[in-house]
Amino acid sequence: MADRVTVIGCDGSPLTAAARSALGAATLVAGAAHHLELPEVPATAERIRLGSVALAARRVAGHRGTAVVLADGDPGFFGVVRTLRAPEFGLEVEVVPAVSSVAAAFARAGMPWDDAEVVVAHPRTLRRAVNVCRAHTKVAVLTSPGAGPAELGLLLEGVHRTFVICEELGTVRERVTILTSDKVADHTWRDPSVVIVIGGFVAAAEGGGWIAGREPAVGPRGWALPAQAYGGALGEGETELLRAAQLARLGPRVGDLVWDIGSGSGAFATEAARTGAAVIAVDRNQGACARTEEAARRFGVQMHIVHGAAPHILENLPEPDVVRIGGGGSAVVSAVVDRRPQRIVTHAATRDAAELVGRELTEHGYQVECALLQSVELDTKAWTETERSVAFLLTGLLPDRAP
Repeated sequence: MADRVTVIGCDGSPLTAAARSALGAATLVAGAAHHLELPEVPATAERIRLGSVALAARRVAGHRGTAVVLADGDPGFFGVVRTLRAPEFGLEVEVVPAVSSVAAAFARAGMPWDDAEVVVAHPRTLRRAVNVCRAHTKVAVLTSPGAGPAELGLLLEGVHRTFVICEELGTVRERVTILTSDKVADHTWRDPSVVIVIGGFVAAAEGGGWIAGREPAVGPRGWALPAQAYGGALGEGETELLRAAQLARLGPRVGDLVWDIGSGSGAFATEAARTGAAVIAVDRNQGACARTEEAARRFGVQMHIVHGAAPHILENLPEPDVVRIGGGGSAVVSAVVDRRPQRIVTHAATRDAAELVGRELTEHGYQVECALLQSVELDTKAWTETERSVAFLLTGLLPDRAP
């Protein structure tokens, strides 16, 4: 086993005295090609080209001597330190940090970043990274081959954002470019890059908050808020109890894309967006779209609002993770199940209608759950009933898609 492993971050600035000392004593050095060309790397040291960090960690663990691993930026921030410290390697690691590439990118842009979300995009997680960019006003994306600025721009079609693209930070080939998201797909970009994605209904808080990575919650506390929070009367399928149950069954989270079909007042779409998920709200009524946008602005959340009639308007929307169907009947249900979201919730006013929807979901491979929800509002002065609502809540779960 290596006697000592020192991980050194490189950000383009001269190496510190501690870093030079560790390199000078190294008998093994692992890093990218440009790291191994540094003049401080001892000529007698064994050199490992850093491709797979796990493979390099095994080589380091089997080395008898003093090892150094060189990495770009801060190696403890989405970097090699996590892998090197994995229990199977048994390595004791000392870290000499550098400025992270995210901090450097925001410095080049002259922007604060305590309120920014930070995500890693590679081909497997690209769609989820894009959903975070849909849902938040300031996001830093650490890109990779096949999941770079062009791919981000293509998947953000219809959502206006500004991109600050920082290529090869800390090198002589460093370049910073500012473009709108509809223009970035027309260019070829160099790796590695950090992309800052900014824009949306509201700007980030100027005074700064108390928690990193997000803005403080806006609006009243709680979920399934009363109609007054959304400017007045809500539709038949937007009662508080029904919305609360739908939100609980769908469980939207950061990185998800939620479709809200028949958004009505925007109450459900707004509450789904408050979880940090990306939301596309669809309604055929222009007035409903306007109310949804007003609710989103009032609560300081981001969403993409689409005016049009389902099911036809759904054809060109990006892949959803979970879907609420607020109306449209079996034709909309059929169109949604063809897109294979992991969860679908909808409601019906009668048992016959609920059975038709349940059969449609079952025939497409969904496990169906149904509950009869009844809510009764009481006047607490006289404890008399003021309003009663009844609905069948249907949930479709796709077992072969990861939650």
